[in-house]
Amino acid sequence: MIFSTTVLNRIATTSVMATAVAIGPIFTAVAQAETLNGAGATFPAPLYVQYAREIKKKNPDISINYQAIGSGGGISQFTAGTVDFGASDAAMTDGEIAKIKNGVVLVPTAGGAVSVVYNLPGVSELKLSRKTLPGIFSGQITKWNDEQIKADNPGVNLPNLPIKAVVRADGSGTTFIFTNHLSSISSYFKGRIGTSKSPSWTIPNALKGKGNPGVANLVSRTPGSIGYVEYQYAQTNKLASAQVQNKQGQFVSPSLESANQALSTVNFPENFRVFVGDPDQGYPIVGLTWLLIYKNYPNAAKGSAVKKWVNWVLTDGQKLNDGLNYTRIPSSVANQVLQTVNNSVK
Repeated sequence: MIFSTTVLNRIATTSVMATAVAIGPIFTAVAQAETLNGAGATFPAPLYVQYAREIKKKNPDISINYQAIGSGGGISQFTAGTVDFGASDAAMTDGEIAKIKNGVVLVPTAGGAVSVVYNLPGVSELKLSRKTLPGIFSGQITKWNDEQIKADNPGVNLPNLPIKAVVRADGSGTTFIFTNHLSSISSYFKGRIGTSKSPSWTIPNALKGKGNPGVANLVSRTPGSIGYVEYQYAQTNKLASAQVQNKQGQFVSPSLESANQALSTVNFPENFRVFVGDPDQGYPIVGLTWLLIYKNYPNAAKGSAVKKWVNWVLTDGQKLNDGLNYTRIPSSVANQVLQTVNNSVK
């Protein structure tokens, strides 16, 4: 499966990512206007904001309010039934799915890279190997001029500063993607911290930010810091991103092209749930994001509105992904998802 690599100018801004947005569908209007309330991942928030802007231009009769509160919060609210749809960068587990009395369909909407961002005065280019990166985020490496980091960066004048790691304060799909990769390449990290939306970090004096915007803000104003954010937030906040070593031994910068390379061989199972730990090529810290929708809604109008929203996202909406540096869902997969949604959601 090949993901599109066309690059357009970004037009979403961080300031609107976590706001509620009213949008409408491109399809024939329902008998009465329907409002769909959703909450969850901050990873795709810039994309969902842009979806909202474009769809609203044509049909304002379906209103969608989306709150970017983190994947953990999105799954919690979806499970509690307080929203019409959730959003998560960590696909729901079997245990989480079992708690949804109205059934659930996982709808993949996009993929993207998680950037390792840093604020290191005098260092404009930083490389982190498969040994060094998990060493930093497991608390084994605590100084910037550590011999292991120096070995990754010959000729670079690394300062004698303590490493200030910045992690997420909330349950986060971005954290899931990041820790899933580190667990895939480091047995020590896997045993000490593991893959989780809300891990117990062992890093001394870790700083915590809420959402991707919170981590980006902390890194931008904290010399000696290092954190992880979705690629868009690194770009918007003009943060330096490290080159990360992939399975082939190459040091790769995050980009739409390198994320597409990493995700090009992903195979989607029948339930569309994928966990990308250590891809064979491209930029290695990548993941997918999903809308979480029920199979059974309280009334036919609500179910119809949800199906129209999802149909737009996986057709016209996909054309917007490249411009915000998200990978598209391959059309063959999108068609399978839509067939499942249209046949099972009521």
